[in-house]
Amino acid sequence: MSNKEDLFEWTNQDTLPPSFGIPSKTLIMVETAFMSSTCALLWLIDYYFPLGPFLRVLFPLPIALLYLRCGARAAWMSVLVSGLLLSILMGPPRSIIFTIPFALIGVQLGICWRRGTNWVISIFLGTIVYLLGFFFRFWLFSIIIGEDLWRYVINQVTDFLKWAFLNLDILAQPNILMVQIGTILLISVSGFLYLTTVHVAAYLILERMKQPIPQPPAWLENLF
Repeated sequence: MSNKEDLFEWTNQDTLPPSFGIPSKTLIMVETAFMSSTCALLWLIDYYFPLGPFLRVLFPLPIALLYLRCGARAAWMSVLVSGLLLSILMGPPRSIIFTIPFALIGVQLGICWRRGTNWVISIFLGTIVYLLGFFFRFWLFSIIIGEDLWRYVINQVTDFLKWAFLNLDILAQPNILMVQIGTILLISVSGFLYLTTVHVAAYLILERMKQPIPQPPAWLENLF
C-alpha cells in the first residue's frame, strides 16, 4: 500500500504512524499545554527573581519550538493559553507585556525557521516586532499612568544632553527631532542584539533537541 493510501486510512484516527513525522492530536495538545506553562513559568521567575538577561533570551523559544514541531495552529494556541494563564496569575497588563512582543516574536521565529529563512531576514523581522512591542508597551503604560511616557523620556534625554554639552563646552543645543531619532535607533540596536542572542541560544539548544534551525552566517558559525 502506498504512503498516500496509508495516510488516508489514518486520517480519522487520533494517532499517526511515526513514519509520517506528524504528531498526534493528543501529543500536540500536550505539547501546547507544556510550552504554554513553560512560557508563563519563565516570565514568573524572571519577574520575581530576575536573573539579568539570561531568561529573557529564552522567552520566545518555547513557542518557536512548538511552531517547528506542531505548526501554526498550536503556536497561536500557545500564545493565547500562556497569555490567559499569566493574566490570571499576574493580571492583564503584565500578560499583555509578555504577549507583545515576546510571544509574537516566538511565532515569527517559528515561521522563519520552519521555512529555512536565513538569519539576517529573521533577525530583521524580529527586530521590527520587538520595536513595535516596545512602543506598544509605552502606549499601554502611558494610558495606565495617565502621562505621556515617551515625551517624558525624550525630555529627560534632552536635559541630559544639554548638561553634557554645557560641561563639555559645546556651543550647541540638542534638537528634539534628532533626540527622538537617536532614541529609536538605540532601541532598534537593542532589539537587533536581543534577536541575535535569541538566535544563538536557539541554535545551541534546539540543535541538541533534534530540532535544528537554519545555519548561522559563516562568520558566526566559525566563532562556534
